[in-house]
Amino acid sequence: MLKKLFKLIGILILIATIGYGVLYYLYNEPVPTGESGPEADALAYRMFDALNYKNYNNTKILEWSFRDDHHYKWNREKEIVTVSWDDIIVQLDLITPSSSTATINNESASYEKTQDLIEKAQSYFNNDSFWLVAPFKAFDRGTERYLVHLEDGSEALLVTYTQGGDTPGDSYLWIIEPSGKPKSFKLWTKIIPIGGVEATWQDWIETESGVFLPTQHKLGPLSISMGEVIGR
Repeated sequence: MLKKLFKLIGILILIATIGYGVLYYLYNEPVPTGESGPEADALAYRMFDALNYKNYNNTKILEWSFRDDHHYKWNREKEIVTVSWDDIIVQLDLITPSSSTATINNESASYEKTQDLIEKAQSYFNNDSFWLVAPFKAFDRGTERYLVHLEDGSEALLVTYTQGGDTPGDSYLWIIEPSGKPKSFKLWTKIIPIGGVEATWQDWIETESGVFLPTQHKLGPLSISMGEVIGR
């Protein structure tokens, strides 16, 4: 019986490996090449203007959720984020993470558990906030921007993160509408092994503070809701 089980597991692993190989062969794309310089920066600024970047800078509070699993209230003045999931709440200090606090069922977590939860909250925030405000991070420290000419004659913006966050080295190719708003981006990341997977940026809303933010993404068959997005 055990021998048959191992044989079945081996067959399933083989099928999964072959399936991944086929998908990789059919869909994997290399990171495109482009030209850095004023033209690439100008396209990034055009995207900024379309989304009211000046109003983003003046936005003091951002609230959203990620697939209704992780919930956020980001005080951008104090650089404190309330991160909550399940029965856990972390008051995440972005400047001095070690001074963050955590509760479980409204009771203070132990020191060891708090350190673990701070690390987890930081990782959640890095990922989930990117899906909200990534367009505004095109000039973050350590970024490189390239103007890419697409096959249809349009231009796209490739942004590569050489440092910072959880996965330095990731690249994103922004597909930008004539209005200047992002329509989607293609990803080359360590988390997703197939390069060039495309995710939409859609259902934009203008918040109380006047900045445009997305409320929905689609990544293949996966829908990523940003919940009720608030900016004030």
